[in-house]
Amino acid sequence: MLYGLYIFSTAVAGDLSQNLSERFLKPNGNLEVKREDRKLGSFSYFAGAEKKDERVLVPDLGSLTSIYDRARELFYYLKGGQVDYGEEHSKIYGHSQFGRIYEQGHYPEWDDDHPIHFVGHSAGAQVVRVLQQMLADKEFKGYQNTSEHWILSITSLSGAFNGTTRTYFDGMQPDDGKTMKPVSLIQLCRVGVIMYDWLDIPWLKAYYNFGFDHFNMSRKKLGLWGLVDCLLGNAGPFTAGDWILSDLTLQGSMEMNRRLQTFSDTFYFSYATKRTRKILGVTVPSGILRIHPLLFIRALQMSQWRHPPDVPPPYKGYRDEDWQDNDGALNTISMTHPRLPFEHPSRLVVNDSDCLPLQPGIWYYKIILEADHILFIVNRDRARVQFDLMYDTIFERCRKHVFRKTPTLPNQPLSLNNNNP
Repeated sequence: MLYGLYIFSTAVAGDLSQNLSERFLKPNGNLEVKREDRKLGSFSYFAGAEKKDERVLVPDLGSLTSIYDRARELFYYLKGGQVDYGEEHSKIYGHSQFGRIYEQGHYPEWDDDHPIHFVGHSAGAQVVRVLQQMLADKEFKGYQNTSEHWILSITSLSGAFNGTTRTYFDGMQPDDGKTMKPVSLIQLCRVGVIMYDWLDIPWLKAYYNFGFDHFNMSRKKLGLWGLVDCLLGNAGPFTAGDWILSDLTLQGSMEMNRRLQTFSDTFYFSYATKRTRKILGVTVPSGILRIHPLLFIRALQMSQWRHPPDVPPPYKGYRDEDWQDNDGALNTISMTHPRLPFEHPSRLVVNDSDCLPLQPGIWYYKIILEADHILFIVNRDRARVQFDLMYDTIFERCRKHVFRKTPTLPNQPLSLNNNNP
């Protein structure tokens, strides 16, 4: 709740500051600046990193919606058209099959010959993996030519590949990873989100939208008795399990990972973050300086995690100590590469130069010490010089070291396809 208020207040303050500047400090001349509509006004989730390259796109997807739904939305954000969540999925989870309409796709030429580099933070990394699997399986109606080759590389920042024990502290049941404890933080969150969507105040949702519009929870569509039904847990995304925390439990992540591949022609990179250390054999947060105060207590909780002894472990070989290092939101073991329910090819990176030339089909991962979950987003000043080093490295690697060879015919010279956004 505090973090949500922090995000919201940052957005409002940024807009007020910008409007006042434009009103009283207008530049001379008739300079027209073209800007895209943004749900959080002048607020930048990636703290302005997207300005480092003019070909960077930052989609605005639901903040609490499921990874599946976000992957579908991301496809239509790029290609254009009305979001289609799929008939079967929509019936199972009780929401509309169709969602937002993108009159013009942000990159409609996207295909095998125009692949994209994706950078995902937290659950965003898993969203891209699900999207790539959907492309490989040709799951988008009307697009029979999709393939995994549409994605050239995936870079993960603190990626939620294997779930987080944080969900159990917040109120998910550790025995199944799907249901919620009757009294918990997320029950309070659930009630707040339902009321927020039901009230449907336009100017408020312009600043922050949880992304549940396709569940039709607005008072205009739901009515008073529909609200009561949602609050009692008989309807809505929380009852159906079509929301983010269900996907971020260890069980939910394992279920999702069972069908996700690491493709042999795609490049994969991962930065895992860690804000804990061991002192006399006990895992604790590594200091209180330069860690966001909203994450310090969460890091302390997660470092002391113990799986309930009366509940079967989530997988064979599970050990509590493996899941105690964390960054305040995700366990470090979860962020390196997909490893549950089976291990994907991976390589720990110490020096970047040791990995050149890069090989596709391998998760190159690096563990960044003294970094909490939001060090490289929201507030650029917190990361200082590390911020520029991180994003400059990512963008330079995509431009200079990651490319796919195009097929060649006999007696023809080899050419490189390097016109990627």
